[in-house]
Amino acid sequence: MLSITLPDGSVREVAPGTTPADIAAAIGPGLAKAAIAARVDGELRDITRPLEANANLALVTSRDEKDALELARHDFAHVLAEAVQNLFPGTQITFGPATDDGFYYDFAPKDRPFTEEDLPAIEAEMRKVIGKDEPLIREVWSRQQLLDRWKAQGETFKAEWAAELPEGEELTVYKAGNGPDAWLDMCRGPHLASTGKLDPNAFKLTRVSGAYWRGDQNNAMLSRIYGTGWLNKKQLDEHLFRLEEAAKRDHRKLGQEMDLFHLQAEAHGSVFWHPKGYMIWRELEAYMRRAIDAAGYREVKTPQVMDARQWEQSGHWGKYRENMFVIPDEVPNVEDDGPIVSNDAQWMALKPMNCPAHVLIFRQGIKSYRDLPLRFYENGCCHRNEPHGALHGLMRVRQFTQDDAHIFCREDQIVQEVQDFCALADRIYKDFGFTYSIKLALRPDNRFGTEEMWDQAEAELRDAVVRAGMATEEYGWEELPGEGAFYAPKLEWHLTDAIGRTWQVGTIQSDRVLPERLDASYVGEDGERHRPVMLHRAIFGSYERFIGILIEHFAGKVPAWLAPVQAVVATIVSDADDYAEQVAADLRRAGLRVETDLRNEKINYKVREHSLAKVPNLLVVGKREADEGTVALRQLGSDRQQMLSLAEAIEKLTGEAKAPDLA
Repeated sequence: MLSITLPDGSVREVAPGTTPADIAAAIGPGLAKAAIAARVDGELRDITRPLEANANLALVTSRDEKDALELARHDFAHVLAEAVQNLFPGTQITFGPATDDGFYYDFAPKDRPFTEEDLPAIEAEMRKVIGKDEPLIREVWSRQQLLDRWKAQGETFKAEWAAELPEGEELTVYKAGNGPDAWLDMCRGPHLASTGKLDPNAFKLTRVSGAYWRGDQNNAMLSRIYGTGWLNKKQLDEHLFRLEEAAKRDHRKLGQEMDLFHLQAEAHGSVFWHPKGYMIWRELEAYMRRAIDAAGYREVKTPQVMDARQWEQSGHWGKYRENMFVIPDEVPNVEDDGPIVSNDAQWMALKPMNCPAHVLIFRQGIKSYRDLPLRFYENGCCHRNEPHGALHGLMRVRQFTQDDAHIFCREDQIVQEVQDFCALADRIYKDFGFTYSIKLALRPDNRFGTEEMWDQAEAELRDAVVRAGMATEEYGWEELPGEGAFYAPKLEWHLTDAIGRTWQVGTIQSDRVLPERLDASYVGEDGERHRPVMLHRAIFGSYERFIGILIEHFAGKVPAWLAPVQAVVATIVSDADDYAEQVAADLRRAGLRVETDLRNEKINYKVREHSLAKVPNLLVVGKREADEGTVALRQLGSDRQQMLSLAEAIEKLTGEAKAPDLA
């Protein structure tokens, strides 16, 4: 008999070959109906897979949304592949994984690439497959069995992959149905018990694209069909609504409408900031300076280009070089039209991050334990050689500026410094109206430092969040194995925007590796040299990306204190031009950013245009307003119009445009 331990600590004795589904049925009919999979000693498995040994068992239901979604999306991918082969005989299958919001599958069509016109028919066939409620049966095959199967069916891509699998290894396949002609794919699993466990109204195929076999442009071009998949129609509808909202809020679209910035091939991956966009930047920069000044940081500025030997010593040259822009220190033997010959030159690199330069500042002069903590802050411009395909508006660029800081501290100061940072980040994110969750990213496989160093660093970050009262469900506290940096574990702040998307922005990392590699030290109370701990931290992450997030979060209607133009004074008739200029001048004297619109256009046209540009306040003036010393105030997003005296308008707008108080 096998001893199976359940989450409540109870133990059930069962015969070998018993499945998690059998145990769920023995517990009760409700659980038998709700259970969709199982975790056996932590591993997610099919609910119909027999138990082989003593184990800890947790039954998975749709309430375990992360696991349930992964299973459903994996199943949708298999159903998609089966449906395509039903409709288009001769199509070869390759691979089809689950994704963050759905699934995709890559196909080699027999006659022509698939197009989006094919998607409705494929969706209909998928619903037929789901309606058949075919059991999804796991079987273990040998490599030779797989090769024979794929070759017999003309599946050359699957055969190529199977031929590379280790000889003698047991491989798993999943069949949809019991018959000899049942549709089959090789797959690690797990899967739901049958296709009928999927909600036929909880998926939608979204687009078709090309994809190279195994991601290599020298290989065959395949047709990739994408879909989004959920547990029920309500979740799907909410997701489609978010996509629709996201398209309306796209920062690239709004950036053009609001005349904030543009991107073009002459500086691929870098941003051309227009005056209005750069005004948002300047306000954010001024805000962050007030915050870091109040928190005891000292602002520094470091070089853009540094010797490759520095990057080699820091460890970035070996682990990050492919993402760095590298240049020769000298350019010898340059002919008028000839190539640059630089084989003998010393290499330099544009900095991809600021941390090594901050260590070099720390090393200037002797530091005492009394000097610590030292908090160096820099609005540091960095460059990273991101692939062209990964670039995305302001969200992923090659040149960016970080609100970067490094805290050099003693061992006994770490937890308090991290706790203080948690409080600072909390205040700043709340000033922008964000909620957030905190994650602890733990040691990756490829890392520097000893196990003891990592144990200590992870424990300190965890302790600081606990002391800050944020290691709770309210703050979405979670630990992420393997996702730390190569030199340090890190806390991550994941913001939730107005339509429910999350963005990883802030971070703090506890690093003992870089001070060691770059020989940073201070004189301790005992008169001996000691290594400081280096806390890497940022709150915005990068100005570019944070501005992109703000634009999408607020749908362009950023808070009045950030708005590039806080008010426009627009005339109804030309007789009011002089008064409009007077109103604008008074508003400017009150500290507001103001423009006038004196064009010979209808007022409704002006209202629409400035609404599109997301100007928060439109002050409309005509002859009556000029005679009475009033303005008609229209605020963005409101259908109401307020008649105010000029003094009342100035008091109202200056109050609304006041930046958050960081005192």
